[in-house]
This record gives sequence, structure tokens and C-alpha cells, in this order.
Amino acid sequence: MQCPFCKAPDTRVIDSRLAEEGEQVRRRRECERCGNRFTTFEKAQLLMPGVIKRNGDVAPFKEEKLRGGIQNACFKRPVTDEQIDHAADSVMRKLRHSGEREIPSRQIGEWVMEELRDLDHVAYVRFASIYRKFQDVNAFREEIDRLEKLPSAEVRRSQLTLIDPDEPGA
Repeated sequence: MQCPFCKAPDTRVIDSRLAEEGEQVRRRRECERCGNRFTTFEKAQLLMPGVIKRNGDVAPFKEEKLRGGIQNACFKRPVTDEQIDHAADSVMRKLRHSGEREIPSRQIGEWVMEELRDLDHVAYVRFASIYRKFQDVNAFREEIDRLEKLPSAEVRRSQLTLIDPDEPGA
């Protein structure tokens, strides 16, 4: 790897560690010419499935659009950038594990709402109002009523999973 300081062509790896739940490798490097140290992150670049839009067209998946939607829903809410990143990464993990070449945008929206429901209820309702195209105040009431009837994130996490989501056919 080229040194970002002096542009020397070779650097040496001092330390490597797993990051982001094992999905990235964090490497600490040192330039042999100038002695400066820096960190790099290595992540597998996997093909994401195409997104089937509501009108039937297929578009490439765009990570920045996913993150932007989650960030907009969480605007001025007590949600950290790390939580937003974790939610986006979780949705992308579900996309990759789906094994499909194309996936409906509707499914991606449902996964985003699952993540937002655990993060912040206001962000969840904001996203749902746009995603489900609420037409009036009653649609908001119905969604809030549905949200209040669901078990909390803590309760869901404490429940045992009967089906392994990573098993084929689950």
C-alpha cells in the first residue's frame, strides 16, 4: 500500500485486527521510508442484488441511498452515527444473505423499518410515513397503535430464536 504522506510504494503492516463484527480488517501500517504510521480498513466487496422498484424497473443497490434514508429518519433524534451505521450494515447483511439476484424495494424498506423500530420510535414513524405514503392523520395513528402493541427491542432480544436465520430455507 502506498504511503499517504510521502507516496512511497511500500508500507509494512504492524498490526491487524478484525473490526465491524469480523466484516472488516483494521491494519496499522508504517512507511519504511518516512516512518509515519496510518490505519487502513479492508472489507470484502460483494455484489449486492438489484433492487426491483415499485414500477417494476430494476436498479443497482446504492448503499448511500440506504444510509441517507436512515439518516433522514433519525434527523435531530438521539441516535448516534454508529447506530445508523449498524442499522445500515444489518440491512445490507440481510440483502447479501437473501441469496437473491434481485430483491423488491418493499422488502428493503421493511428491513429498514425493523431496524428503526429498535433504534427510535419517532424515526420509525417518520420513515414509515414516507415509505408507506401516509395520506392523513389516521394513518399515523394506526401506525403508532401498531408500534405500541409490538414487544420492545429488549423483550425481542431476550426471547429465544427458534429458527436460525442463517440456515438455508429459514
